[in-house]
Amino acid sequence: MGVKAFFFFALLSYWAVSALTQDEAEADPGLVMNFYKDTCPQAEDIIKEQVKLLYKRHKNTAFSWLRNIFHDCGVQSCDASLLLDSTRRTLSEKETDRSFGLRNFRYLETIKEALERECPGVVSCADILVLSARDGIVALGGPHIPLKTGRRDGRRSRADVVEQYLPDHNESISVVLDRFASMGIDTPGVVALLGAHSVGRTHCVKLVHRLYPEVDPVLNPNHVEHMLYKCPDAIPDPKAVQYVRNDRGTPMVLDNNYYRNILDNKGLLIVDHQLATDKRTKPYVKKMAKSQAYFFKEFSRAITILSENNPLTGTKGEIRRQCNVANKHH
Repeated sequence: MGVKAFFFFALLSYWAVSALTQDEAEADPGLVMNFYKDTCPQAEDIIKEQVKLLYKRHKNTAFSWLRNIFHDCGVQSCDASLLLDSTRRTLSEKETDRSFGLRNFRYLETIKEALERECPGVVSCADILVLSARDGIVALGGPHIPLKTGRRDGRRSRADVVEQYLPDHNESISVVLDRFASMGIDTPGVVALLGAHSVGRTHCVKLVHRLYPEVDPVLNPNHVEHMLYKCPDAIPDPKAVQYVRNDRGTPMVLDNNYYRNILDNKGLLIVDHQLATDKRTKPYVKKMAKSQAYFFKEFSRAITILSENNPLTGTKGEIRRQCNVANKHH
């Protein structure tokens, strides 16, 4: 083959590969800002409006939306696998021990139904989960975080691997840092994400080991009295609604009060105490305790990384008709 012919075929091959790559990119743009601008222009406004309405009627929905993004995106992929119900063959992630206390999933269905009325079969449950968390953060007084969309829904539960990805509140801070580092979230990002403990509540079953049979000596004595009052039983009924507010000062506001509390030994969970005392995390705790702007900056950055963890895009996955059931089961 002559030199000219060789270069000609080489160019043809390059053009063919380039065209294929361009076609693939057009078919799967990945996550982008305002993904639904052509297919469902009102999508993000509908989600925002529904979040406002539901928060007005049921204040605790905002805690649920914020917690959902950790429990879904933290387990392999942001694909709404968290929302799937159990089947005869598969346990739901919602029913694992790590998901204890998660609730209000029916309100995500309310948002999905509103979107289906406007644009049937267009908006994924995975994007609804992420955007409701974004708007829930705003409802709690937190920052508005611009988040990309374009996720598609997974078809199976990941209950069998939940414990490999989501750290338990009693695990060491090293384990917590490692789990989040695997998603690309660094130490200040982890410290900021745990600032979500500024809102909501902790069920007594999760903290009585710090009170009975002996009170954990590192706890602030003034806070222990309140904890014992709210959790009077060493073995609380898991079905009873017994809990302690994570932050007694501003329980409904996402703010940096959490960091001041844990520096004052008022953290409810072991991970809260470790965050305030471990040499790797304490400097960031002190910085966030002093500056809410710094907390919000790092929180926004970490939520963005979490929301983009290994999403299904393009032709992967599906757009569920109902968020709690994969389409193949209809």
